Amino acid sequence: MAVQSSSGSRTWLSPDIWTSKAYPWLIVATIGAFVFFWDGLISLGAGWSRPEYSYGPLVPLITGYLTLREIHRDPVKPDYGSRLPGLALLVLALAVGLLGNLAKIPDVITYGFIIYVAALILVWAGTREGFRFWPGWLHLIFMLPLPQFIYLHVSTELQSISSIIGVGFIQLANVPVYLDGNVIDLGIYKLQVAEACSGLRYLFPLFSFGWLIAVLYKGPAWHRVVIFLSTIPVTILMNSFRIGVIGVLVDSYGISQAEGFLHFFEGWIIFIACTLILYIEAWFLQKFLSFGYPKAPHVLNVDFDGVLQPLRKLPSAAGNAALMTTAVAVLVAGIAWHLQPEREAQPVNRLPLGIFPMQIGDWEGQSTFLDREVERVLGADDYLVANYTSSGRLVNLLVTFYNSQTEGAGIHSPEVCIPGGGWEVSQWEQVRVVVQNGGQSQVIPVNQAIIQRGLERQLVYYWFEQRGLRTTNDYEVKLMSMIDTITKGRSDGGLVRLITPLGSNESVESGALRLNGFLEEMMPIMPRYIPEA
Repeated sequence: MAVQSSSGSRTWLSPDIWTSKAYPWLIVATIGAFVFFWDGLISLGAGWSRPEYSYGPLVPLITGYLTLREIHRDPVKPDYGSRLPGLALLVLALAVGLLGNLAKIPDVITYGFIIYVAALILVWAGTREGFRFWPGWLHLIFMLPLPQFIYLHVSTELQSISSIIGVGFIQLANVPVYLDGNVIDLGIYKLQVAEACSGLRYLFPLFSFGWLIAVLYKGPAWHRVVIFLSTIPVTILMNSFRIGVIGVLVDSYGISQAEGFLHFFEGWIIFIACTLILYIEAWFLQKFLSFGYPKAPHVLNVDFDGVLQPLRKLPSAAGNAALMTTAVAVLVAGIAWHLQPEREAQPVNRLPLGIFPMQIGDWEGQSTFLDREVERVLGADDYLVANYTSSGRLVNLLVTFYNSQTEGAGIHSPEVCIPGGGWEVSQWEQVRVVVQNGGQSQVIPVNQAIIQRGLERQLVYYWFEQRGLRTTNDYEVKLMSMIDTITKGRSDGGLVRLITPLGSNESVESGALRLNGFLEEMMPIMPRYIPEA
């Protein structure tokens, strides 16, 4: 017998509600998702607190609008299409989420969550109906912060490009200027094109708005592709123009023009200008480059009339066995995960780098400290930077150590920061250095770079230390740290970087012999500070 309220109507406790309607199972599926993907969602919220991702909360709202708008335009037909692809995506989503939970990498968990949303759409609506919601679902990707090591690479490249083009704008205003890496030298004043000025604070939200404009645009498909892809050059050019304007204002009125409210205000003006440029581009494409495509009275199909109607009809939407299976599976997976006992991280037996010896064979060292901003970007739990000299020879040593490379932490590669210091990389390759360690030959794979700034040349070695395994590849480090977190319960590791100056007529081979000799003295000491097991 169905449970009824005093008015005689069915309630959510009625058995036939659970067997015939979708909304109770959607509620269970939502609760289960929050339980299973919790760590990733919490990390996502923390990522939205960063300026470049502060637009993040708008993304689900825009996706919701696109989805409801599509349902209102063409209501979903019941029991239409296969649910098997949705169930297959569910298995994939749970596998990716479990991998992220085991490896303690929130980014991976959120990727699993995005796949889960697609699975939920397909098991409810079926393939023939569900696939037409892909524009709204794919838009959710723009709410995810980039992995930190990818973010640093992209940010560094954009800083360099914005610096070069920004200086070009300053020169157009007949202002004398010199670019040294990411430092714009105006003579009296120097402007640092820092991470915040890379343009990512415009590029990420503009990706979202560019996607929205492309979806709402009334025109050929190739127009939509052009509109979305143009977000990249528009952002770079407008951010460079902003840097150029700041440089001209600083040259005319002082350094205060690059700080405080004016800097913030200029940023908002540029973002609004970028959005207007995308709209104007869409208008131009529709008006002049339609090539026979029927012209619409409006550039964008923005319609809010009746868009909430599907929500009112939700209680009457029919459920199905695949939706019930999905809801139960994700809820059970979430509960099972949280019932697992917390695995304690294995202790790391090592000495602090603060007591690293300053006398290594014939080499005498003097330690120093990094700039606070560099320390912040580096994000290391422990580090050493020291200059070692012997018989007029010089080697600069940097060693960093990270207790964990998961949960947002990670090694900062010199490949990212070297160009930002004004150095040009004239040669970059992977080489294998053979040194003697305790009477045995030891092979060390290293990234070798020859860098130059003006007349100065330097030879650089660096590699990543992963508990006795050495690699030269950023992505391999991430994979190794994930595997170690799952299998060993730890993901500590470090970076070793050596630099030696090259004389004006000195060969690279001569500098390499100097670094190799230093390595031979240093490597027996290193395992005490970056453990191999």
